[in-house]
Amino acid sequence: MAKPRLINQPPGQSPTGPLYSGEQRRDIPDDLLREASNRLGLISLIGVVLWLLGGILDHFAMRAMSPNNGYWRQLHVPDLVVGVGIVGSLGLYLYSRVSHRNPRRLLDLGLVYLVVTSLELGLIWHWTPSMGMSIQPQFTWVGSLVLMFAAIIPNPPWKTLAAGLIAASMNPVGMLIARARGVWDFGPASNVLVMHYPDYLMVGVSVIISRVVTRLGHHVTKAREMGSYHVGELLGRGGMGEVYRATHRMLARPAAIKLIRSEMIGADGSEAAQLAIKRFRREAEAAASLRSPHTVELYDFGVTEDQTLYFVMEFLSGMDLERLVREHGPQPAGRVVHILRQACESLEEAHARGLIHRDIKPANIHLGQLGLRHDFVKVLDFGLVKAVGASSEHSLATAADATPGTPAYMAPEIALGQEVDGRADLYALGCVAYYLLTGEVVFPAATALQSVARHVSDTPVPPSQRGGAEVPPGLERLILSLLAKRPQDRPANAGELASALAGLDGPPWTQAQAAVWWKALALT
Repeated sequence: MAKPRLINQPPGQSPTGPLYSGEQRRDIPDDLLREASNRLGLISLIGVVLWLLGGILDHFAMRAMSPNNGYWRQLHVPDLVVGVGIVGSLGLYLYSRVSHRNPRRLLDLGLVYLVVTSLELGLIWHWTPSMGMSIQPQFTWVGSLVLMFAAIIPNPPWKTLAAGLIAASMNPVGMLIARARGVWDFGPASNVLVMHYPDYLMVGVSVIISRVVTRLGHHVTKAREMGSYHVGELLGRGGMGEVYRATHRMLARPAAIKLIRSEMIGADGSEAAQLAIKRFRREAEAAASLRSPHTVELYDFGVTEDQTLYFVMEFLSGMDLERLVREHGPQPAGRVVHILRQACESLEEAHARGLIHRDIKPANIHLGQLGLRHDFVKVLDFGLVKAVGASSEHSLATAADATPGTPAYMAPEIALGQEVDGRADLYALGCVAYYLLTGEVVFPAATALQSVARHVSDTPVPPSQRGGAEVPPGLERLILSLLAKRPQDRPANAGELASALAGLDGPPWTQAQAAVWWKALALT
């Protein structure tokens, strides 16, 4: 494997291939499209409320103006139009809640919704013209709708123009229908344009707004393009930064990119920031050299022009252990042992190379499928490792006063600022095992500071006394030894821990059981 490098596309070189044509690369990112489609759903829900209130209040208004006329008690064609508006708005809202919908298709449907709503407004507004109603220019609800859609729903300007012109024409259509019914003689047909030309002017404004909105989306897309990778949807946020799904331009290979926020390294051009970046490169190169199949593969890493650090890793399908327990509860002891043994293989190689993880926790251990193997473990975030015995000064993991590790899984020696080795990772792995078996952290606490203090001074309650899954005595003794306050009282290394796990009595967790579990999950 070639040595990992900084990702910088050579000047003048542009990606080719159907997946990343120029138009595709300039499109608005999927996550922004999804947010826009969610806003469209909210607009349609507001439409339901407004149609309902408008229809009811219209009858109250008729009663107030003509209390002796029973006309207000009757249903008329405008009421039918209001009913159609309610049904259409509600249908669009329900469709926007569908999880696997295409956001771009929904936005196109939103333009159809704009036109239909404008037609409904035009029919209602002109169905029964007021006596002596004069022909004079006026700005209507249709013009407001056209502007609102352009401002909050990103669509290409040409689509906004086409839909806006059709929508603005619905008021003239309503006037022509009123004349055809014989209820309004407004003179020459050209008067329909005289009366509603302000709405057409708003269409021109909406095109300008649409262009501004879409250009902002294009700028986001361009900002997310990193060398050979195109950054897509946001997958999650953490203490150090964000994780995005990405695709390699040439290979169309899925990947995950983790962006480290610039403030985490003090990226202000200072000498300390430059030293932190050098440290990042050394640590990333070391992490990329790990070859255990249970360590997430690091494809590339780099530093952008604005000093943002990023890692490009293999994209994993499945779930992390935090989600596993949160959604499926405490796990059987055999499965916990199966998971721990694989994690030990990853840690054993890292520790042998003089690297410690320092942030082992359920969210950093992934469980999924690899080929035909189920419950395959991958240890994540090895891009933030630290060499054994290295000074913490200018380290990425401790930059900008960031706490190294997660308080609920932090070894006492880390909390006390003492020198650490691989046994700190084993302590955290014991905390993970405890969480898998009980569904609770070892030391519940109201604040991070209280959690750290309890790890330093308190004795853990045996997991068998906390409820959850049944815990065999041998496994419980091993977990409690991992949670020893002094490193020398824990297993000496990950290999020794793996051997101890292999020698435990109890029903094993088999591939057949794992396959059944994952198949059942896929069917739910």
